[in-house]
Parts: sequence; structure tokens; C-alpha cells
Amino acid sequence: MSTYVYGIIHASHPPLRHDLDGVGDPPRPVRVLAQGELAAIVSDAPEQLRPKRRDLLAHQRVLDEAGAGGVVLPMRFGSASPDDDTVITVLAESGAGFLERLRALEGTAEYNLKANHDEEAVLRLIMADNDDIRALAEANREAGGGTQEQKIRLGEMIAAAVQAREATDAELLQQVLEPKAQAVSAGPQSTGWLANLSFLVDRGSAEQFLAAVDELRQQHPYLELRVNGPLPPYSFVDTPSSQQAEGGTAETFGAAAAQPNG
Repeated sequence: MSTYVYGIIHASHPPLRHDLDGVGDPPRPVRVLAQGELAAIVSDAPEQLRPKRRDLLAHQRVLDEAGAGGVVLPMRFGSASPDDDTVITVLAESGAGFLERLRALEGTAEYNLKANHDEEAVLRLIMADNDDIRALAEANREAGGGTQEQKIRLGEMIAAAVQAREATDAELLQQVLEPKAQAVSAGPQSTGWLANLSFLVDRGSAEQFLAAVDELRQQHPYLELRVNGPLPPYSFVDTPSSQQAEGGTAETFGAAAAQPNG
């Protein structure tokens, strides 16, 4: 049976819960394989693994448990190896690189920030700040709604203003929060979010980072800010296996760990 790999830790990492379960149905018990100064958090791999919600959450739960006890290098969902011996071989051959990354991330955690606009509130701001939009909207109202061309023109102007405001606010968030973190990484954009940013934060400074987010909420109430963390440093590990996969089958842990991020 192949071996599923969740992440890499120091061999001296505090023990994980003995009853910690991982991916699979039924869930596979999690165990630790040690090699020198390193260890891999693993379980037996299911024969057919797909990115179902149950298994994605199990993968993250294992990493959250490990991250609560110390630094962990998270592997991408679906990282697997032919067997335990291959995992140990990879730890031995890539040990120097893994140790360097662990040292760089010691005492840190990732906080992911997703931002959106309160639609009604930002429209009020746009109307208040843009004389041309306000004048055209008023003219349309006085004309009983305006012509179809005028309505289209007003909609285009509002859409452009909203887009510009989104770009401005995304830049504002990064400018304010980046000094509170060791590093920042922009995540993939998705419909509904004007910003998707991950911050590498020293655990001792987490309260100051979260306080800065709260201050942004108070100063800019039209912004809807959602923070998820502390998390393992998914966005700040240099191997491609560090990032969560969105689909596909399991990839080979040994090959993934040996490749540079690109």
C-alpha cells in the first residue's frame, strides 16, 4: 500500500494525538516516519483519492494539529509515495533543504485575508465621490429613468468606478498589513473577492496583525474582511507540493519534493 504524506516536521516535534485520523473512508490513522533530524507525517493512502470535501478537511485537520505544536512544511493534497521507505529516502536526500525551510518558518503562521465590498455601501461612496455619475443618475431620475442609452452609460460608469475602487482597496489592504507580516503572497483571484492575500506572521505578533485588520474594518466599514488563521504556511513553502491542489490524482511525493517551485 502506498504512503500518503501530509507534511514535514522536525524529528523533535511534540507528538501528535494518538487518535488523529487522516484521509480515506474509513479514515487512515496518522503516524510519523523519522529520519535523522526530520520526520514526515503520513498515513496509508487510499487506493482512489479524489479531492472530496471530507478528505480535504482531513488533510487540513492533520496539518492544523501538527502546526499547533510547532513548524510544519505542508504538502499538497494528494502527495503520495510508493511506500514508507521511499518517504524516508526523500527525507535523507532532501534533508538540508527541508531543514532550511523549517528554520525559516520557525515561529510563524499564515493568515489568509479575503476582502469584499458591501455592495450598497460602496455604491453610496461612489455616488458621493463622482460628480459625473451623480449628475447622470440625477438626470435619469428627472427624465423618468432616462433613455436606454443613458441607462447603459450610467451602468458602465458605475461598473468602472467599482472596479477602480476594488483595485484601490486591494492595494490599501496590502500596504497597511504588509508591515505587520514577514511576507505576503497574493492568492488566486475568484469571483466575489477584491483581494485574496496570505500573510506570514510571527506568532508573537499575531495580536497586532489582527488588531490592524480590526482597525481597517472600523475605518472602512464598506469593506467585508474575512481572516482565516493561524494556518500552516501553505503559501510560503518553496516546493510545489506545499500548495493545496484543486483536483486530479495523487502526485508522487519524491518527485514533487525534489522540484523547484515554478
